[in-house]
Amino acid sequence: MSVAVIQMVSQSDVLDNLARARALLEQAAARGARLAVLPENFAAMGRRDVADIGRAEAIGQGPILPWLKQVARDLRLWIVAGTLPLPPVGRPDAKAHACSLLVDDRGEIVARYDKLHLFDVDVADNRGRYRESDDYAYGGHVVVADTPVGRVGLTVCYDLRFPELYSELRAAGAELITAPSAFTAVTGQAHWEVLIRARAIETQCYVLAAAQGGVHPGPRETFGHAAIVDPWGRVLAQQDQGEAVLVAERDSSEQASIRARMPVASHRRFFSQGARQRPVQDDEFKA
Repeated sequence: MSVAVIQMVSQSDVLDNLARARALLEQAAARGARLAVLPENFAAMGRRDVADIGRAEAIGQGPILPWLKQVARDLRLWIVAGTLPLPPVGRPDAKAHACSLLVDDRGEIVARYDKLHLFDVDVADNRGRYRESDDYAYGGHVVVADTPVGRVGLTVCYDLRFPELYSELRAAGAELITAPSAFTAVTGQAHWEVLIRARAIETQCYVLAAAQGGVHPGPRETFGHAAIVDPWGRVLAQQDQGEAVLVAERDSSEQASIRARMPVASHRRFFSQGARQRPVQDDEFKA
């Protein structure tokens, strides 16, 4: 089964971004992908009206959700819709989440993940300060769902720095993990490839790291380097900057072999807080 990750350079115009995303998804489908991952903020970058966008989508007056369902049906493609702002279900006036949706090839939403870790960080770039929690509420759930290409765990961008989330996804049966992202140029240069490869190695999952790669309103520059990483930590495909569609095959037999030969999931040990703080006794070193 083939999977695709997409790199974009999204701007503030939602309709234009959707048109660009459709063209890239069409390429993914034409190349045989059954599941494609869009990047974080694929429909809009640099917008300050996140609450308005989210509310419009929640009450059925926005363009993004109808577009997403239609494209999935038209292309017979499962899509991980990067992120878009969406308030909690049934609460259109509540603060939006940075929400990653999994949509099946019939256009049905089969899973929703609300970003757990929000990027409240100072970065040495031309913007300097990022405070996602000003616009978004924190998520509260780990999400894994079955797809034709395997059991998929959902994460977003800054989540990559929290390996415990990825361990939870592996424990829940994840075989592939999506990481739609918009890493800054500074943090991406320092840590992006290390993080996506580490998360793949420790979970023995494919990591599907879609990305934004270019200059956006704000001003903001993103690192790009969208990639597909296999369970051994090998980068199967990568794109530095600009728009791209990356496609690779999931080899389930090789993945099973890796997990059997190095059974880290069964070797994992957990320690209580007290155990970590227990002083070592002198006689523990005696023969």
